[in-house]
Amino acid sequence: MLIFVVKKKRKKNRITKYIEYAAAYFFIFITRSLPLRVVKMISSFLGDLLYFLSKKRRNIALANLRHAFKNEKSGNEIRTIARQCCSSFFLTFLEVIKLHSLFTQPDTADNTGNVTEEIKNVFLKTKKIHDKSGGCIFVTPHIGNWEIIPHICAAVKTPLVIVARPLDNEYLDKFVFEYRASTGQVVISNKNALGALKKALKQGSSIAMLPDQSTMKGLLIDFFGRKATTTPVPALLSITYNRPLVVFACCRKSGNYQYEGFVSDPIYPGEYTSKKD
Repeated sequence: MLIFVVKKKRKKNRITKYIEYAAAYFFIFITRSLPLRVVKMISSFLGDLLYFLSKKRRNIALANLRHAFKNEKSGNEIRTIARQCCSSFFLTFLEVIKLHSLFTQPDTADNTGNVTEEIKNVFLKTKKIHDKSGGCIFVTPHIGNWEIIPHICAAVKTPLVIVARPLDNEYLDKFVFEYRASTGQVVISNKNALGALKKALKQGSSIAMLPDQSTMKGLLIDFFGRKATTTPVPALLSITYNRPLVVFACCRKSGNYQYEGFVSDPIYPGEYTSKKD
């Protein structure tokens, strides 16, 4: 007989949560006042800390990159990409802190000095798809700066409901929620989110999800020649409510605050023999 012992995650006390909240608030305040080149240096430093100190994360990243690129990249190139991914993770959130004042302006979409015509037109496409379909299901991968997408959608008047995981620290969670809401975002918890998503679609809103993470309740699919789990929720919502899926992403270009937007044509549900298909 096998006996499995599951360790319960130790709950943080109130003092620890207050310290985390104060540290986050102070960090955001400092980040807003720093030039972008310094912010990028901080992101690189934090990324290197994550890469070198977290053996588990590093090994996962390296193994996945080796599998994805096979013989296309050398060992040095693979390691460089993994380190850049770690830095990009931190830069994603620091960029949003720096851009917060822009996104809270009422004329963000018209301020082409900050939002380029190129990316503005790309995201106006999302509004056209939304208006035509009466709400759709946007899906985006963790590529580039995914946190900018809902800000731009709000700026071009595309009503969007976002699914997000609540933070363990309720004070930080409330702070982040209010931070996002200040730019017009509607955020719901990923816990029992299906009902809220159905309601949003019925009311004519679009929803946005980042479904590219493994999930215990997902379906097994072939991904780079290996089995991986993926969530069926976007597809199920699309089939149930006859709303299109739209893939979009916001990728970085060279230069400060330069991004390139990608929005697919709408993918409408077809005829399938089963929900799994």
